[in-house]
Amino acid sequence: MGLLTHLLTLPVAPVRAVTWVAQRVVDQAEEEYYDPAPIWRQLAELEQQLLRGEIDQETFDLLEDELIDRLSEIAEFRHQLR
Repeated sequence: MGLLTHLLTLPVAPVRAVTWVAQRVVDQAEEEYYDPAPIWRQLAELEQQLLRGEIDQETFDLLEDELIDRLSEIAEFRHQLR
């Protein structure tokens, strides 16, 4: 980047900085949203609730399907990143 280019783009530097920060926030949010570990923990806890008799089989099946759908969404997202 030459001196002239640097001087001409200096007024938009704050905009670039804000854009960079916003992108980092989006990246972190996506990383957390598409992390499968919490879903696996929820599945394990759900199974424990079923075994302890806290929920019935129908409720377990419904909630398990939702969590498995979420895992599928995560897997699809991660596959698209490759």
